Amino acid sequence: MNDSSVRAFCRQYSSGSASLLGNVVIGLVAFLTVVDLFATQAILPFLANAYHVSPAAMGFAVNAGTFGMAVSGLIVAFFGRRIDRRRGVVASLALLSVPTALLASAPDLASFTALRIVQGLLMSSAFTLTLTYLAEETSGAATSAAFAAYITGNVASNLFGRLMSASIADMLGLAANFYVFSALNLSGAVLVFYTLNRMSGRVQPQSKQRLESPFVAWRQHLANGALRAAFGIGFCILFAFIGTFTYVNFVLVRPPLSLGMMSIGFVYFVFLPSILTTPFAGRLANRLGTRATLWGALAVAGVGLPLLLVPRLAPVLVGLTLVGVGTFFAQATATGFVGRAAGGDPGSANGLYLASYFLGGLVGSAVLGQIFVRLGWAACVSGIGCALAAAAALSVRLTTTPATAPITRASRQSDPLPPVRAKRPLPAGSERRAG
Repeated sequence: MNDSSVRAFCRQYSSGSASLLGNVVIGLVAFLTVVDLFATQAILPFLANAYHVSPAAMGFAVNAGTFGMAVSGLIVAFFGRRIDRRRGVVASLALLSVPTALLASAPDLASFTALRIVQGLLMSSAFTLTLTYLAEETSGAATSAAFAAYITGNVASNLFGRLMSASIADMLGLAANFYVFSALNLSGAVLVFYTLNRMSGRVQPQSKQRLESPFVAWRQHLANGALRAAFGIGFCILFAFIGTFTYVNFVLVRPPLSLGMMSIGFVYFVFLPSILTTPFAGRLANRLGTRATLWGALAVAGVGLPLLLVPRLAPVLVGLTLVGVGTFFAQATATGFVGRAAGGDPGSANGLYLASYFLGGLVGSAVLGQIFVRLGWAACVSGIGCALAAAAALSVRLTTTPATAPITRASRQSDPLPPVRAKRPLPAGSERRAG
């Protein structure tokens, strides 16, 4: 794409002339980054049969990738300012293809689980670095818009990834499914290589100031009550999402619904409305405020929960649609808030947020899996409702006060710390010189 890169598209956000092509590229990068994470859930009951394990055990193994993503989020948060964004994302996606292909021949559940953790490590590093890139290249309302486009790609990966996984596994078998997704990972690396400009000036965003240990930035973010609340909200959102879309698969395949593999794949067209609604998260948050937008999104998800208990397919599909729309809208809103509130070190804040977010998925898989096996689907849905309620309660803590830049030796000599400044478009031709 020559100089028409995602970086240029992000500047178009800042100048107010949003590019449709820019939205597509940002969303496609997101799609190819996390398509492996949830696609495997569509074939979860059949994996459980293949490995001869319980739904809870297989659900935990499939969602073990969220543990890797949580750990990787912290690693990138610590070393993020030393990592070239473009090279980091390309390397992560290229390496991701290896454990994805090896899943086709995983001999036992332990091996499957370990490979899913490695997948999570690599997916999260690409995810976090891309979010950091967007936060650095946009400001204010433009950050919310760019993040919403990225989360929309995430939503699309949930729909088309699950549909592809179910279809391929049904027609060609489980092994072929993982080989196809490995090829998608490689195509993501190629896309990023040719669309994101080299980040020679972004390896150390504040290289002129000698930064303290990354733990200083972490302490500053964790001392911010609004950011702590946002981290908790992220935990609760994926807790609820994982609980819903992992264990509902077992409800769908057993009586009275009794769906087959291909039918389960088509069930995930319930994510289609989310693809249409999520891009508006940033705009609505700018108009109504983050708290009001989050409350509305979480309320939509909550309304869908009782419908999941009706023993007929149509109400269950409506319930899944509402949960998907609500949780993805809330996720886009919370992610945009973190990008705006983080100040001058968005990499650390994004890493902490994603670590909390994916940790919530792991905990949700483990806790709600045991509830599902021991107490049933109704109790599992009740646990999901509690997570949504907790997220709504934490939203009270969110504020729109701009965060300050990370603490440095230079900034300690200036009190108070300077506010975050909006990024300005670079002069024409500067991208070539930077590349």
